[in-house]
Amino acid sequence: MKKSLIALAVLAASGAAMAQSSVTLFGIMDTGVSYVNKDGAGDSRYGVGTSGNATSRLGLRGTEDLGGGLKAGFWLEGEIFGDDGNASGFNFKRESTVRLSGNFGEVRLGRELTPTFRAGLKYDLFGATGIGQNMGYRDWASNGLADSNTIRSNNMVSYYTPNMSGFNAAVSYAFDEQPSGATKTGRYFGGNVGYDQGPLSVTLALAQLKTTAHGVAADRDEWALGASYNFGVAKVVGQVQQIKYKPSGLNSDKYNNYLLGVSAPVGGVGEVKLQYALYDQKAIDSKAHQLSLGYVHNLSKRTALYGTVAYLKNKDDSVLGLQAKGVYSGEVKGSNGQGGQSQTGVQVGIRHAF
Repeated sequence: MKKSLIALAVLAASGAAMAQSSVTLFGIMDTGVSYVNKDGAGDSRYGVGTSGNATSRLGLRGTEDLGGGLKAGFWLEGEIFGDDGNASGFNFKRESTVRLSGNFGEVRLGRELTPTFRAGLKYDLFGATGIGQNMGYRDWASNGLADSNTIRSNNMVSYYTPNMSGFNAAVSYAFDEQPSGATKTGRYFGGNVGYDQGPLSVTLALAQLKTTAHGVAADRDEWALGASYNFGVAKVVGQVQQIKYKPSGLNSDKYNNYLLGVSAPVGGVGEVKLQYALYDQKAIDSKAHQLSLGYVHNLSKRTALYGTVAYLKNKDDSVLGLQAKGVYSGEVKGSNGQGGQSQTGVQVGIRHAF
């Protein structure tokens, strides 16, 4: 009898704990067919690729109610490659954080999107994926450092304010974890402040990353100002961004990027979007123009068909290439190895969320 009472007490306690916490399995599978008319050797590329409309992912997230408005939580998320089934293995490099939130906002520790990239993501109609995506956040210095494009950072502590009548802000610091006296490669500090209320969204973001350029230690300074307005019949987005590398003892390299786009609902089940990006690569005195047209047709709340066509025109020494993950992701050069080549790409696929 005594053992039965103890067992009932344990079950009751565990039930109460489960009622205060939750864990969710979630993900997206996005797979399609991609084609680009030129690669680095001038040949065409085509095949089954991944993440044409949204990055394929698998994740776990959970929260626990600690009482008094305080909550603890975690987020683990990794990328899925639908074309080859993650031949290189699965990891949680998209996000790996533990969180504590309340009326004060939220504190996160671990690896996640930087506040500068998170701010710019709001104004990219193609969601930073597929051949239509804005490429302004790429690693212009080609220094080979992981996350040098400042999309994500390791070893990061972040604070997000609560929404205050539409106003919000975030700040993050990523430790370089280098030995004392060594270069601070990998250290990131950045933040954003924005206003999101009704049809209007405006965000200013600034950051600095300790990295390398031209073989020496360098600062990568960036700022971006983005805005959007939803008129109901159409949504207009725009962004201005500057990235500047400051190598120690050398001249600075500057890159200015501009984005303008419009999207509109179609028949209550679809969305058409048109986006133009200008990459003004002042460091090499060259420009690239990108024009992207896409359509997403929702079969349900979780499943959609999509198609995207993009045209990239490199000028002078520019060698930018459209990003068709799983099929082609590289530079575009002429037969003489020089830049200034144009590229066209097409993607069609299906996206399913769960």
